[in-house]
Amino acid sequence: MVFSSLPFLFFYLTVVLLVYKLSPLKLRNLFLFLASLFFYAWGEPVYIVIMFLSTAIDYTHGMLVEKWRANDKKARMAVASSVFFNLAILFFFKYWDFLMGSINAITGWSLPLFGIPLPIGISFYTFQTMSYTIDVYRQDAPVQKNIITFGTFVTLFPQLIAGPIIQYKSVAEQLMHREEGLGKFVSGVERFSVGLAKKVLLANAIGSMWDAFLAMSGEELTVVGAWLGLAAYAFQIYFDFSGYSDMAVGLGRMIGFEFMENFNYPYISKSIVEFWKRWHISLTNWFREYLYFPLGGSRCSKGKWIRNILIVWVLTGIWHGAGWNFLLWGLYYAVWMLAERLFLGKYLEKLPAAVQHVYTMVIVLIGWCLFAVEDMGHLGRYLAACFGGAQFISANTLYYLRTYLPMLVILVVASTPAVKKLWNRQKENVRLVVSPVLVLGVLILCTACLVDASYNPFLYFRF
Repeated sequence: MVFSSLPFLFFYLTVVLLVYKLSPLKLRNLFLFLASLFFYAWGEPVYIVIMFLSTAIDYTHGMLVEKWRANDKKARMAVASSVFFNLAILFFFKYWDFLMGSINAITGWSLPLFGIPLPIGISFYTFQTMSYTIDVYRQDAPVQKNIITFGTFVTLFPQLIAGPIIQYKSVAEQLMHREEGLGKFVSGVERFSVGLAKKVLLANAIGSMWDAFLAMSGEELTVVGAWLGLAAYAFQIYFDFSGYSDMAVGLGRMIGFEFMENFNYPYISKSIVEFWKRWHISLTNWFREYLYFPLGGSRCSKGKWIRNILIVWVLTGIWHGAGWNFLLWGLYYAVWMLAERLFLGKYLEKLPAAVQHVYTMVIVLIGWCLFAVEDMGHLGRYLAACFGGAQFISANTLYYLRTYLPMLVILVVASTPAVKKLWNRQKENVRLVVSPVLVLGVLILCTACLVDASYNPFLYFRF
């Protein structure tokens, strides 16, 4: 079940909010736990077992860390064991077939491939549960002795399948005591509506153009068309993923939680370093806090710092998927991050802001090509087309440009803070009147689109 679907909007969400608000305070976590399990089981009932397994593993290891608090060696062993089990689950479901298949292709062996479908959201909730035992060990959060409350954290439906990646310490207090006033609920509804509009009205609208260019052969692609396709994908993945994150934040507020922001207008960035401070913030923070800093961060020799950057970005790449293109994507950004921090950054700062922005967006678009095109042969042909290995423009390209130009203009504006700034300038009494009208209008428009929609993908489901 996805947020941008009629069953979720008019059945699941309505029933869950109604029952939740009518439930006694002491039973609300239990209800959220059961409702979240139902949400996950809607698409993959078999994989509920993994949810129970993750809950049991990390709950038990958290208790062991607390029990062995006075014995640091044993406590560390409990943390290591928790990390091992979590990564083993993730490796088996996400990477086993890729790794064995690669070994078979190189050696001619016949190592077993299981062909097991990837559990939805496993990359997100595995990282979330791993943060628990680490936070307890560091004493950044208290141990959770109530397994139902802990299970609520593991399965919490607003951010279960696509984040933001929530660190346990950030919601530990909210799991026990959270504010659930009318103002927060209304704010959640407004934020959910923004995310729904991003996903249904913007991401879905431009996604079909990317699909068209991706399906073209090397002979059909043009230079302009290849870049136009990458621009379409850049907008699709941004409004798709940031829209889902907005909906998650909004849903969290409706039930009293406050989740971290996951995006901060990344396409206005003037460097790659800045871009990754604005894109998928929760993932960047997770890797920084639980991997980069423990490795030594930048407070070490230059050689070790370069090693740390490479490790983090290789893992960031393959976190997104089991494929050579994701590994290349991670290495690609590692090189640019190192280049900017070692020497390129000081020259960039001297350039006009517009030049810095163009530089960043060209690198980001090429990065999206590495990310989106999984077939290595087609990836090579697409990149060749981008850099002059094709006809410059064609009638077909001009057709797509004319057809989608109004939408592209809307997407450019919507990917900047301009609309938000304009809204914030309005007087509070004006916003109070206009906001319900906009929310209702978004719901009607999105419902109309979803009723007729045959195209409603969610890109991050596969991660």
